[in-house]
Amino acid sequence: MITLVLGGTRSGKSTVAEATAAAFSQPVTYIATAALDLADRDHGARIAAHQARRPDHWTTVECAAPADLASALRAATGVVLVDSLGTWVTLHTDLVVDSADLLDALVRRTQPVIVVSEEVGLAVHPPTELGRRYIDAMGTLNQQIAEIADRVLFVVAGRAIDLPPPETAPDRR
Repeated sequence: MITLVLGGTRSGKSTVAEATAAAFSQPVTYIATAALDLADRDHGARIAAHQARRPDHWTTVECAAPADLASALRAATGVVLVDSLGTWVTLHTDLVVDSADLLDALVRRTQPVIVVSEEVGLAVHPPTELGRRYIDAMGTLNQQIAEIADRVLFVVAGRAIDLPPPETAPDRR
């Protein structure tokens, strides 16, 4: 079962994803895509808050290299929580990701996986080329994962909304 948890910055998406993982009552492997940068105090504080919320019995795998995510998914046992795709995308040169390898790793899992990702389509239009490429990369990746996901949650103000599956395309004969 694949659950995609989407939300904006400070929406509560990680907390919702953590509760979703814990509800399975199975061992959890938390795949963290953020690397601690001691020069960035704000980011370090965010990482520390995530670490402090995690139960001690969860296994944490730090995945700070782009190619490691699919491999970590394939190697992990139990419930897997990936937090987050936005950070993972920024690790890639020119923000170009191998989504096929990631999607393959996700669909081949036999145990639940919860994927946290940034919903960027509601943000202010970025004024830079890099910002626009990031928005495009995230939008495309989110759509690809939503297509294979069994469940998609949209988080706003700490509240999760279950998004229905897309309606079947009408017969246009």
